[in-house]
Amino acid sequence: MHVTKHIHLIGICGTAMASLAGMLKQSGFQVTGSDAAAYPPMSDFLTGLGISVAQPFDAKNLDPRPGLVVVGNAISRGNPELEEVLDRRLAFCSLPQLLHEEFLRGKEVLVVAGTHGKTTTTSMLSWIFHSAGMRPSFLIGGIAENFGSSFQLGEGKHFIIEGDEYDTAFFDKGPKFLHYFPDAVILTSVEFDHADIYKDLDAVETAFKRLVNLVPRRGRIIAFDGAVGDAAGSLSLERCLKKPFCPVERYGAGPRSDWRIANLKFETDRTSWSVVHQGKARADFEFSLAGEYNVWNATAAAALAFACGIPKEQIAAALKTFRSVKRRLEVKAQVNGITIIDDFAHHPTAIAGTLKALRERYAGARLWAILEPRSNTLRRSVLQNDLARSLALADEIVVAGVFRSEAVPENERLDLPELAATIQKHGRRVRLASDADAIVDLIAPELRSGDVVAILSNGGFGGIYEKLPARLRATPADTNLNSANAAAK
Repeated sequence: MHVTKHIHLIGICGTAMASLAGMLKQSGFQVTGSDAAAYPPMSDFLTGLGISVAQPFDAKNLDPRPGLVVVGNAISRGNPELEEVLDRRLAFCSLPQLLHEEFLRGKEVLVVAGTHGKTTTTSMLSWIFHSAGMRPSFLIGGIAENFGSSFQLGEGKHFIIEGDEYDTAFFDKGPKFLHYFPDAVILTSVEFDHADIYKDLDAVETAFKRLVNLVPRRGRIIAFDGAVGDAAGSLSLERCLKKPFCPVERYGAGPRSDWRIANLKFETDRTSWSVVHQGKARADFEFSLAGEYNVWNATAAAALAFACGIPKEQIAAALKTFRSVKRRLEVKAQVNGITIIDDFAHHPTAIAGTLKALRERYAGARLWAILEPRSNTLRRSVLQNDLARSLALADEIVVAGVFRSEAVPENERLDLPELAATIQKHGRRVRLASDADAIVDLIAPELRSGDVVAILSNGGFGGIYEKLPARLRATPADTNLNSANAAAK
């Protein structure tokens, strides 16, 4: 691929697209970009890189004429810039194409894939390699707090990348991760997701089978082996691993696990555990994160780091200083004793993991779940009963209107009254509210000191992350307490 100096990115505010923009600029390219709307953290990230975002999409954004246009996978026919690209026969490609040609060639590529946990696990693995002096390059689907960035171009031989199973572009409906040609893979989980592009679980499994088939004989796969009560998930993973051509090591609590955890302890601001490899104690780890799922993520990263020759002392030191990822159990504000958490919610399993982690970290607190059904899976009814069970792990539940509900066929759309009725059968109070403003009006008077509010969305959610703390700051603490007491009566 002949890459010219001026590259324009349509849909630049997507996490991966913004990261690619930063990598291109660091490599000396002139970078421009556009999007329908920009919101944190990626809008702030691009501003920090000195890359302006043209809003909204417009054919004029392609003047002066770029040498290459990267079309984000959220962009479809009818987009004015894409139509202009096709009419003028401008050179264009997908993000994974350019990433492979410009940055992955010649590197040892470590891909972290799976339905859940890949962003955090990629961040952990990158931090371990960085802390060990391996000077890796990486691309993560979120802002890794240790780096303050979602990418790094290092001088070392490794490129660590989050492998997304979502489609590549309007002209290439295959998964993005098939362009990365991995030398090793961490496979965290396989569940039905992305209901807009995958018909069923079989289709999802087919994508992951193709990824497994790309790993060379000299490579390695680190795969989750499930736990008690996770038979369905383990079966999906095993079907994907039916015909590997490289060694496979498993981590988890299942019968095939090579890597297990022991002595797991959750404390107020610390989680600690031991890793056992094939029955022998291997290392003791700790970090500041909550949640058993994060312990498994770290164990997977440690297993691959061990395989790459990094000593246990360096792995332990890196995990101890690991600071998580933006929008993963991120404390957005603490006002009047109320803790507001932002978590990137896209699937019922992820929501359950988040709420369980908050139960462990904030034992005894009244836990609120505030959901915006925004992901292409959550907006649909396909996992509606699973979603109800997950949300019922909270004490108080509020669900906003389905994001852009008109884009989902009515017979496939999440049924909010039915969802609420199912949650109530689990013995929890649930309320429906139209949008962020209505939710703030509803819950702000009821919140009291000690409450934990988990805001669950994979988007901007109408600015609720700023609006709710602002309302609470404007309300004296005793007013909130009195209103909450009145509501309880």
